[in-house]
Amino acid sequence: MPDDRANLSQKNIDPKDRLIFALDVESSEQAQQLVEQLGDAVTFYKLGLEMFMGGKYYETIDWLLARNKKVFVDLKFFDVPQTVGSAVRQLTNRGVSFATVHGNDAILAAAVQEKKELKILAVTVLTSLDRSDLNDLGFECDPEALVLSRAKRALAIGCDGVISSGLEAKALRADLGANFLVVTPGIRPVDNTEVERGDQKRIVDVQTAFTNGADYIVVGRPIKLAADPYLAASEIQATIAGIFA
Repeated sequence: MPDDRANLSQKNIDPKDRLIFALDVESSEQAQQLVEQLGDAVTFYKLGLEMFMGGKYYETIDWLLARNKKVFVDLKFFDVPQTVGSAVRQLTNRGVSFATVHGNDAILAAAVQEKKELKILAVTVLTSLDRSDLNDLGFECDPEALVLSRAKRALAIGCDGVISSGLEAKALRADLGANFLVVTPGIRPVDNTEVERGDQKRIVDVQTAFTNGADYIVVGRPIKLAADPYLAASEIQATIAGIFA
């Protein structure tokens, strides 16, 4: 019988930090209100494009860090290599933990060259895409094959890890080992509704993500849309604590 804990992360990560909440709101005021509501149930926050376009993005980063929260900048830098390198350099003195980069080898290499203590996560295949979407984009392969190909190249270049669906995490660990970060979005309850699923297609639950090899999970709607976000986050934290006990 296979060991369902064989791929479980052994990295020295506080279990509470393994839950990253996607702070996808329209303004810094909404962000602060939600962070205060979540309190000690969440220690790590992902700030994406919606927050960026809402204004006061960097002020929100500083506000979070002042409250001993960790920050993940998820802007998926994708531009000419020099521009991406410059963007990463701007983040290295801000206390941010992770940043995402999307693109070819030269783009990833430019990010790696400037990263210092910042951990660079390469985007493999968005969890909102399935096989038919990839076909439409001209990729004649299944998502797992594309994730593995992109992950190999990213790690060889020097990225610290990848963004990957929990569906591909097990194959990544089997093929590439344990010495890199796997951050898994698209986390949904097993009995998720269409509202909770949103635009995500390649999804898994908390238990599956970690037993497949994820180091961190990113959760947004199931917490934000819950009747009691603090309780929803606390229940996920209890599940994580049980997995890593």
